[in-house]
Amino acid sequence: MNTIFRKSMLSVAGLAFAGGVFAGPIAAHAAPAEGKPVAVAVQQSASKPQGEQSHITLNDEQSANVKAIIAATKKAGLPERAAVISIATSLQESKLENLGHLGDMNDHDSLGLFQQRPSSGWGTPEQITDPAYSTTAFLKGLKQVDGWQDMPLTDAAQTVQVSAYPDAYAQWEQQATDLVAQHWNS
Repeated sequence: MNTIFRKSMLSVAGLAFAGGVFAGPIAAHAAPAEGKPVAVAVQQSASKPQGEQSHITLNDEQSANVKAIIAATKKAGLPERAAVISIATSLQESKLENLGHLGDMNDHDSLGLFQQRPSSGWGTPEQITDPAYSTTAFLKGLKQVDGWQDMPLTDAAQTVQVSAYPDAYAQWEQQATDLVAQHWNS
């Protein structure tokens, strides 16, 4: 009985393969269903946020910083995904607050939206606390990451930031995505 079942399954698999071989070239020339290319649908489902998501309510300063990050991303000629990664990174690093020196609570000499360090070559304290400058510096680092567009957000952010908590960026992906969707065209 196992032999009959196995032969039946192999026959079904063979038919499915043959059907795919013959239908593949035909399907490749068919118009996409609903006018939406298949690649877009796959890309959107592949970039769903991973893990548990966090969310904060933004005040006026934080909202202004979101807009500054988006403006700098557009000025750099980068796509919305770069803004999502930037905003999620800033949410993790500073909750979108342009932080100055925090005294004893400061992580080394980290400043600004992205907690960048003058001693690590990110710029002067004045530059790092300028949202446009700090975003541009972050984006410059992001552009140097091969394949950043297709990697998980937390991997792209971590490659630029080199954080002690490399997986922490992922928790902000949904809020960052929503903020970019809300403000990209405004």
